Amino acid sequence: MAASTWKTDLLMLLTAAIWGSTFVAQQLGMDSVGPFTYTAARLMLGLALIAPLWWWRGGPFAAVPRVDSTGLWRDGALLGLALFAAINLQQVGLLGTTVSNAGFITGLYVVLVPILMRLLGQPVGLPVWLAVALATAGLYFLSVKPDATIAPGDWLQLISAGLWAVHVLLVSHWARRHDAIRLSVVQYAVAGALSWVAAVGRDEPIALDALLGAAGAIAWGGILSIGIAYTLQVVAQRSAKASHAAVIYSSEGVFAAIGGWWILGEAIGWRGWGGAALIVAGMLLAQLGRRH
Repeated sequence: MAASTWKTDLLMLLTAAIWGSTFVAQQLGMDSVGPFTYTAARLMLGLALIAPLWWWRGGPFAAVPRVDSTGLWRDGALLGLALFAAINLQQVGLLGTTVSNAGFITGLYVVLVPILMRLLGQPVGLPVWLAVALATAGLYFLSVKPDATIAPGDWLQLISAGLWAVHVLLVSHWARRHDAIRLSVVQYAVAGALSWVAAVGRDEPIALDALLGAAGAIAWGGILSIGIAYTLQVVAQRSAKASHAAVIYSSEGVFAAIGGWWILGEAIGWRGWGGAALIVAGMLLAQLGRRH
């Protein structure tokens, strides 16, 4: 496999690892602030981290040629709208479910992405379908306990999974048209602004002491998840099919379960580790889909 392919896959795996670990921060952050406030704060922190790169990449001493792509603001705004809806449904859903359940249900976009691709007339090879089946089975065994029941927050997580599938497809489509940093800046600005509006509309208390109480969780979710991981997603998906990306992103459930086990004391057990092995097998099998 070409070095560039491995680099892309490693970037997406790192993205999934950060996303999975952030589930714990998302839940802990709501001990001090409301869900929309937490999301808005971390989106703005991520925006502040990468916004200076806009000028670095476009000025007279830029590391890359100036990029003035047609439709950047429109496409970035639509991507930000999708991110706003998906990330906040996931956040609110965490109020009524566990980290491991959220990791599993969110990971179901691994199934939805190739289904949507086929509905849009895009080819999806047999190895990818088999990889999706393995990853989905792995997510189930990893996250869903034998005596599990459907929690209220799970429904919101399911709707969020559908929106994440749309987001992955949009990123794959627009990442090839626009500069990754600038596209990310626009989507974070839109998603963050809408999250602040939602927080105010729901009368969530927005106080300095509450934000300071959630500072660690906001920093984790803002710097790592937004500033780094979502930006890496745009960079990596410039050269990866959405279906292949979704299979690798399914490992987010593995990292979410590990984070829940390590920090929150949620059990994994042999059933869970077996599920993690199936996800890894699915990611390896998905490499064959590169040729289909």
